[in-house]
Amino acid sequence: MFEIKDKFYLNGEPFQIISGAVHYFRTVPEYWRDRLEKLVNMGCNTVETYIPWNFHEPKRGEFLWDGMRDVCRFIETASELGLYIIIRPSPYICAEWEFGGLPAWLLEDKGMKLRCSYKPYLDAVRAYYAELMPRLAPHQIGKGGNIILMQIENEYGYYGNDAAYLEFLRDTMREFGITVPFVTSDGPWSEPIFKSGIVEGALPTGNFGSSAEWQFGQMRKFIGEDKPLMCMEFWNGWFDAWGEPHHTTPPEKAAAELDELLKRGSLNFYMFEGGTNFGFMSGRNNGNKTADVTSYDYDAPLTEDGRTTEKYGQFKRVISKYRNFEQIPLTTEIKRRAYGEIPCTGSAELLPNIDKLSAPVQSVYPLSMEEIGHYYGYILYRLRVRDDETVNDIRLENAADRVQCFHDGKYLFTAFAENIAEKFELSEKRAGGVIDLLCENIGRENFGTGLENQRKGILGGVKINDHRVFGYEIFPLNMENLGALEFTEKPVDAPAFFRFDFDVDEPRDTFLDTSGFGKGCAFVNGFNLGRFWEIGPQKRLYIPAPLLKRGKNTIILFETEGKHADKILLSDTPDLG
Repeated sequence: MFEIKDKFYLNGEPFQIISGAVHYFRTVPEYWRDRLEKLVNMGCNTVETYIPWNFHEPKRGEFLWDGMRDVCRFIETASELGLYIIIRPSPYICAEWEFGGLPAWLLEDKGMKLRCSYKPYLDAVRAYYAELMPRLAPHQIGKGGNIILMQIENEYGYYGNDAAYLEFLRDTMREFGITVPFVTSDGPWSEPIFKSGIVEGALPTGNFGSSAEWQFGQMRKFIGEDKPLMCMEFWNGWFDAWGEPHHTTPPEKAAAELDELLKRGSLNFYMFEGGTNFGFMSGRNNGNKTADVTSYDYDAPLTEDGRTTEKYGQFKRVISKYRNFEQIPLTTEIKRRAYGEIPCTGSAELLPNIDKLSAPVQSVYPLSMEEIGHYYGYILYRLRVRDDETVNDIRLENAADRVQCFHDGKYLFTAFAENIAEKFELSEKRAGGVIDLLCENIGRENFGTGLENQRKGILGGVKINDHRVFGYEIFPLNMENLGALEFTEKPVDAPAFFRFDFDVDEPRDTFLDTSGFGKGCAFVNGFNLGRFWEIGPQKRLYIPAPLLKRGKNTIILFETEGKHADKILLSDTPDLG
């Protein structure tokens, strides 16, 4: 039994929650136990995780619960280690995750209103909860499991004030079998924000990284003296965006903040281990043009690949002042290895191979990614110019996020950020031919009030010589059919795929260095590791050992900038900038 009164009570006894965030969806399942064992050994008694909706329902009505998505296995592993569990299953999670966890297919409805009492949105949430909540319910503490708290929405006060929406979430969770106490979480420093996220029947908690005495003092004004204080997100580090410096927080400063927190209440480390934004799932914070890097290291107590840090030791020392805990043995052998330089064994140019990768959608006018049911990564728009028309200039109308233009395979320009709506005057003017527009979704925003504006691709039109051009072939590039590519030894100075084959006698963790390449994404044995970009700060992508196999392995880089090297490097050290 877990109760919220003047304090948290577990089986009738006062209980101080000392929790750490571990996102199962950012760590390969083979390493879940290792990360959780290290959480126990730092002194935590609880683990917290979000559940990203788009990870489990990538297409409407298509639910996935196996492999990295087996959240119940993660919960069971934590329970086996004696950890209590906080679940944050909000429809929206933020978390620097693509679209804040919302599935992009919601945007197929052109009138979609998110995070409010818009009936089509509520119907989609209800259908998702009908699948999710019965899976979580048996793991609640009242049912013999270890889940003690669940969150309703996430930092909702920053977004809106639709109390009926929060009540709908609360009541729907109860309807589908959730009995444990509820919480909300918001920034305590603003009364309008904090109050807007509160709903009856849920304990308000705060998210912050410093000034615990003042922050908790603010919270007291809103929740009264008869409720426990909790920091649901103790920001002990921070995330990185492409083109910005790598963020770190001094361990001694973070440890001092932790001590101030534990003097006054309970907390959840955000993050304990950050992990990796595999695939195309890194988010984009409001106003940031470049989106977040693939690593979610977060300068957390555990590194991206699960190694303890100085911060881990400092936190462990502080926690030992507040509770007694015993060390448990680590049961997973994890080693790093530098496999060295791997020569390129072939390349395949994108445009000549486009028909092998995708079946085109024919349309008079451009369709967004969402309109054709393709949500992440890349999409290519092809136009044919009349033989009697010379292409002098090109302008995109309402495009997102980054577009590279080619005329008969020759690169013309890149439209991105500040210049995405500019008119591009062409230095070499030619008549007729084919215009190809390679468009990248660099990550939907995960924070802010502009979520309904996150449709991707060419949303308006393409103007050539100041008039709109019609008649499109649209190629969705899901990158799931790379085996159909025809690789040659010919060097390619255009968007292309580059293959690297190598043998492994013993799979170990390693780090992929893409020096010499410009921008793109990487695949190891068909698994999408995530994006790389020469602007940094991250220079190497983490490859967990379970993604490798004994014998032959293949890495494929998709590179969009026409840059390449004749080799890659597999190192035993990361490089986050």
